[in-house]
Amino acid sequence: MKTTLTFCGFRDAFRAYERMDNFSYEGAQALFEYLEQYEEETGEELELDVIALCCDYTEDTPEAIAANYSIDLEDLDEEEQVEAVRDYLAGNTQLIAETPSGFLYANF
Repeated sequence: MKTTLTFCGFRDAFRAYERMDNFSYEGAQALFEYLEQYEEETGEELELDVIALCCDYTEDTPEAIAANYSIDLEDLDEEEQVEAVRDYLAGNTQLIAETPSGFLYANF
């Protein structure tokens, strides 16, 4: 049996698992749209697994990402720092979206 999931249902599933803090509203929306696009492009239906999504994807600030992945931001202004982190993520993983909070990306 299949249920079509809306963005509201997607967010409700995160609420039910007490995982609302894993992604901002914008990050969750970008992840939902990314997963929908993946389904359309591949023809593969995905099963919603909130815990797996929280393990597979992260939304974080450029500063936190730089610290976690040892990205050298010394002597860079704020705009250059964001660009350096964006380039690092784009070159090393799937960069899903930029959000007001930072970046949403696939963990690696």
